Amino acid sequence: MPKIFKFNYLSAAGTAILIAALIVIPLVGLSYREGGQVFGATLKQLRFPILTIASVLGFAYILNDSGMTLTLAAVLANTGFLFPFFAPVLGWLGVFITGSDTSANALFSKLQYATAQSIGVDPVVTVAANISGGVVGKMISPQSIAVAAAAGNLVGKESELFRFTVKHSFYMLIFICLIVLAQAYAIKWIIPVYEMLGNKKAAAVPDLSKGYTYLLVLGILLAGIAISVLTTAKKKVQTPDLVN
Repeated sequence: MPKIFKFNYLSAAGTAILIAALIVIPLVGLSYREGGQVFGATLKQLRFPILTIASVLGFAYILNDSGMTLTLAAVLANTGFLFPFFAPVLGWLGVFITGSDTSANALFSKLQYATAQSIGVDPVVTVAANISGGVVGKMISPQSIAVAAAAGNLVGKESELFRFTVKHSFYMLIFICLIVLAQAYAIKWIIPVYEMLGNKKAAAVPDLSKGYTYLLVLGILLAGIAISVLTTAKKKVQTPDLVN
């Protein structure tokens, strides 16, 4: 299976964060030199979590490409009538392995949809359960724990943090499993009535004018906030402190 790395630097999330940081640095009263020093200190603090996240992501590729993840999903999908109860477990496992709710949805959403249809359950229930279970699994994901430990100056205590959060994750997962099982059979009325879009409607060209209007309003709002912050900062510098 070819693994092709695409260097999409403009569309990457980190690029937007970098541009935002460069804009914010002078707004918070720092020079770019001081901002670079903060970046270096942060990078040093997160050196072990960064290595951990990269290792876990590599392990996730091994799990997915070897078929281990899909094998676990197939086992849970064979539970038949009780599948809605185990549907959140799929999302929970997916996020624990990959560290991303988006990745877990990409892995298991199609399986959740097809299995729900085969047993006569609304696919909305199981696909939503996959997302909910993934959110609960986020608190025990190795990537999330590594980042939290680094941010809280707890590097080296990841195992303690995991032992603390895993019980809460299990409790919440079981609670969600029971809710999903009830939604699938006992309280079906809680699912809103919806209609699948046809090919013609799905292929319709969206109205882009609303998007440009939204961006224009957002840009004006952000510019106003930036001006107010700079004005307030200048007034504080010009106004001498009053001593009682």
